[in-house]
Amino acid sequence: MNKTPAPPFSGYQKIVVVMLAFLQFAVILDFMIMSPLGALIMPDLHIGPAQFGLVVSAYAFSAGISGLLTAGFADRYDRKKLLLFFYTGFIVGTVWCGLAQSFGSLLAARVFTGLFGGVIGSIVLAIATDLFPPQMRGRVMGLIQTAFAASQVLGIPAGIYLSNQWNWHVPFIAMAAFGLAGGLLVAWKLQPVDAHLGQPQEHSPFMHLWNTVTEKRYLLAFAVTALLTTGGFMLMPFSSAYIVNNMGIDLQHLPTVYLVTGVCTIFIGPMIGRAADAVGKFRVFLFGTALSIAMVLIYTHLGRVPLWMLVLVNSLLFVGIFSRMIPFQALSSTVPVQTQRGSYNAISASIQQLAGGLASVVSGHIVTQAADGRLQHFDTVGYVVVASALTAAALLWRLQRGLPGAAAPAPQAAA
Repeated sequence: MNKTPAPPFSGYQKIVVVMLAFLQFAVILDFMIMSPLGALIMPDLHIGPAQFGLVVSAYAFSAGISGLLTAGFADRYDRKKLLLFFYTGFIVGTVWCGLAQSFGSLLAARVFTGLFGGVIGSIVLAIATDLFPPQMRGRVMGLIQTAFAASQVLGIPAGIYLSNQWNWHVPFIAMAAFGLAGGLLVAWKLQPVDAHLGQPQEHSPFMHLWNTVTEKRYLLAFAVTALLTTGGFMLMPFSSAYIVNNMGIDLQHLPTVYLVTGVCTIFIGPMIGRAADAVGKFRVFLFGTALSIAMVLIYTHLGRVPLWMLVLVNSLLFVGIFSRMIPFQALSSTVPVQTQRGSYNAISASIQQLAGGLASVVSGHIVTQAADGRLQHFDTVGYVVVASALTAAALLWRLQRGLPGAAAPAPQAAA
C-alpha cells in the first residue's frame, strides 16, 4: 500500500485516544483481576478450583456469545451511544461482582458483566477506525494496547492491595467507581460517531450479520485473529506454574517478572505503533512473528534459570507478541467497509474470546504435571504456538495483498 506521511494528532484526537485506552484498561482489568483474587474468593465462598474456573471462564464465553448477538445491530446506531449503553451494563455488572455473597450470585454477575464488557473492545476499535485515517492507526493501536500492560503494572497490584487491606469485594467496587468517572468523561467529551449512518444500511440485522461472516476478506482476517489469540492463551494459563515449578523462581519474585514485563510493554507499545506507520505494518508484523517464534522456543525449553534471565526472555517474548498484535489491528482496521465496521469488530472480538477459551482447553490436555510439580510437555505447547504463528503470517500475507490503499480521513478526524 502507498504510504503518506502521518499527520500529527489534533487536540481532540489526543483526548479520544486517552479515552479509548482508558476504556480498554477498565475492561481488561476487570477480566484479569479474577485470577489473582482466587486465593481469597474460593475460601470465602466455600468453592473449589473447578467452580472458580467456571466463574473465570463464564466471562469469556458470555462475551463471545454477546459479540455474535450484537454484530447484526452494531452498525445501526451512533457508536458513542452504543458504547455508553454497553459500558453502563459493564459498570453495573462490576458492582454486582463486588456485592456477590455466593457462588451462584458471582457466576451470574460474571456472565452479566461479560455480556456487556465483551462488546466494548470491538466498539472501541470501530471508533478508532472511524476517527483516524490508516496512516495514524499504528500509533493509535499502539497506545490503546498499552492498556493491557497498564492493567498488569497498575491495576492488578492495586486490586491485590485493596483485597489484602479489606476483602475481595473492595477491588470490584473500586473498579466500578473508577470506571464510572471514565464513563462520565466519555459521555461529556466524545462527539457523536455516526458518519456510517449516512451510508446505505441493510434492513435486516440477520442479513447484516450474514454478509459480514460470509465475506471472503473478513474470513481471512477472522482466521488470523483466532490464530493469534490461540498462541497467547495456550501459554498464559500455565505460565505461573511453569515459572515456579520448572524454572525454580519462588512465588515472592513472581510479581517482579510481570511488573518488569508490564513496564517494558508500556514503553514499547507506542514505539511499535510508530514503527508500523513508518516502515509498514506487515513488515513489523513479520518482525514480531520471527521474534515471537524465537522467544517461544527458548521460553518453553528453559530449565532452572536466574531471575534476570527469565525477566529478559519474558520481556522479549511480549515485545514479539505486541509487535504482531499492534500492526495486525492496524491492518485489520482497513479490512471492513465503513458500514460493517461495528459488526466486523464485534465478530472479531467474539472469535478472540471463544478461540482463547478453546486454546486454554487444548493446552490443558497437552500439559501434564509430574509428582514433583514440574509441568511436562510444555515444549509441545510451544511447537503448536509456533505452527499457529507461521500459519497466521501466511494468511495475513495473503490478506494484506488485497487490502485497499490508504483511505482519506473520516470527517470526524479533523474535529
